[in-house]
Amino acid sequence: MSKVEEFEELRPLLFSIAYRILGSVSEAEDAVQETWLRFDASPTRPTSTKAFLSTTITRLSIDVLRSARVRREEYVGPWFPEPLLTDLYQDPVRSVELADSVSMAALLLLERLSPLERAVFLLREVFAFDFEDIAAAVDRSEAACRQLLVRARRHMHDGRPRFEADRQERQELADRFFDALRTGDIGGLRTLLSADVQLVGDGGGKAPNFARTIHGADNVSRLLGSVFPSLLALGITCEPRDINGQPGAIYRDRDGRVLQAIALDVLDGHVQTIRAVLNPDKLAHLGPVADAWAVTREAQRIRRGGHTS
Repeated sequence: MSKVEEFEELRPLLFSIAYRILGSVSEAEDAVQETWLRFDASPTRPTSTKAFLSTTITRLSIDVLRSARVRREEYVGPWFPEPLLTDLYQDPVRSVELADSVSMAALLLLERLSPLERAVFLLREVFAFDFEDIAAAVDRSEAACRQLLVRARRHMHDGRPRFEADRQERQELADRFFDALRTGDIGGLRTLLSADVQLVGDGGGKAPNFARTIHGADNVSRLLGSVFPSLLALGITCEPRDINGQPGAIYRDRDGRVLQAIALDVLDGHVQTIRAVLNPDKLAHLGPVADAWAVTREAQRIRRGGHTS
């Protein structure tokens, strides 16, 4: 195969590695592009193209993550990964690990790890790389990588997310949830939420957001049931989509611009966590982004009995 053909065959794997390390679609795409440039500029063909490209993307992603950590310390409010609609890398043998590791809950848990621990954990636990290749990718000895993995497993063990095993049941519950949002059915919403449900938003200081995390079925159902009908009265549409492998939806304004992405964690027949990504910087890869402030002002006028503009 030509260099281009070899690279394109491995592109889904490279993006999948980079996204899980970085939690950012845009930064992962940049890392993939830089990996191609380095591969294309290499005067010789590596013995193993997969090993060369995996090493390059891992090192690039670790470097980006180290600088991103500084920015995240100054981030306004909760930080969520950029929503991912489709994970192009498929491996039937690792399908469960791949699906669980891309969820927002799992990516947030990975934030506990150092960049090196995160890379080693993902390469071993999710992508099943052997320690020789992992050691080359992170430029550490195999013994050091085994120690990094032990520490990473210890950090990850207690908080490992659990999800509803039956995909169809998850989706049916999500459908009922978004239907109840559409109609403002507070009682119906309450029955779908776990008693200790959490509603959390990531606006990054650039979009309207909740002042704090909302806890409890009563509080969450009342808030959602009061807000969403006025949004839908503005022509806001709900587009059900898997978000990071879990049930969710993208909300768009009347002109089709992205307003927010919502992801649900479902377990034991109830919604456990609702995560809303509103930061426009994290939605830009999904298409043109709506002016969330303007939409919010218009929705508030409706709730006060006014008219849309």
